Amino acid sequence: MCENRIIVYANYSIFPNYSKKDYTTGIVEKRPKIVVIVGPTASGKSALAVKLARKFGGEIISADSRQVYRGMDIGTGKITQKEMRGVPHHLLSVVSPKKVFTVGDYVPMAERALRDILRRGKLPVICGGAGFYILALVDKLQLPNVPPNPALRKRLKKKTASKLFALLKRLDPAFALRIDRNNPHRLIRAVEIARALGHVPPLTAVSPYDPLFIGITLPKILLAKRIHKRLLARIRAGMLDEVRSLVKQGVSVKRMHSLGLEYRYCADHIKGTLTKEEFLLRLESAIRQYAKRQMTWFKKEKRIRWVGNDLTKTERLVKNFL
Repeated sequence: MCENRIIVYANYSIFPNYSKKDYTTGIVEKRPKIVVIVGPTASGKSALAVKLARKFGGEIISADSRQVYRGMDIGTGKITQKEMRGVPHHLLSVVSPKKVFTVGDYVPMAERALRDILRRGKLPVICGGAGFYILALVDKLQLPNVPPNPALRKRLKKKTASKLFALLKRLDPAFALRIDRNNPHRLIRAVEIARALGHVPPLTAVSPYDPLFIGITLPKILLAKRIHKRLLARIRAGMLDEVRSLVKQGVSVKRMHSLGLEYRYCADHIKGTLTKEEFLLRLESAIRQYAKRQMTWFKKEKRIRWVGNDLTKTERLVKNFL
């Protein structure tokens, strides 16, 4: 195998590890270096990204499918101005929670931010737990060109996530194995594509970047403790009031259910469907299950260099990479 060949797989395992070479001229085209920080919820990604950005002259691009929404700060764990420590952050609070924001919306906005960071001679640091958003940006995944079908979406929105997953499984069993079965928006989009094309086509890409993937992983017991402590802190910080404020602004309870675990369970508690005790127990359990699904997803990505929570090791990796 030629050393400078870019290897492309069509099953989400994409490994563009080398510089791109023009074999007609023999010239190797250097790709811009970027750093990507991934890991499960509550693992400390944001804090690590800030430390690395400060040390290596970087700016941070959020890769979080919910932190893009305005007014969703406490429930999403959005980094505060104080926590940013002067490091510019991009793709935070850019859209109304009333609007459905997809990976197709995210990528062009994130690409503009990434190019601007590079143009100014800074290091792009992409940080988040939305694995598909990260791959779509870093690897320039070619997404299926299927326009929205409003009539179909209206019918599908009436179905639960489990029914949507069952429908997708009938349409495309192979793709159903790779999707988050609890995310109704992604399920609806997958069904929409499968209905239009007969299946969800594999995604292919050739990355224009040279990425260093760094993954944070913590012992299960420690991560569970951090999830518990963080949830209680968010309650004290006013997460329930944040949800009440969103409802007053016209964000429906149904919409809340699609905006992630915290908003789903907060909305049910506010409605009176769940007692406070039930709300806390079910939400914490759901967050722990979500963290487990995130790790299952990330473990499929062979480029990730897992560092535990070792800052010294991480800084050495980045220094050697740059």
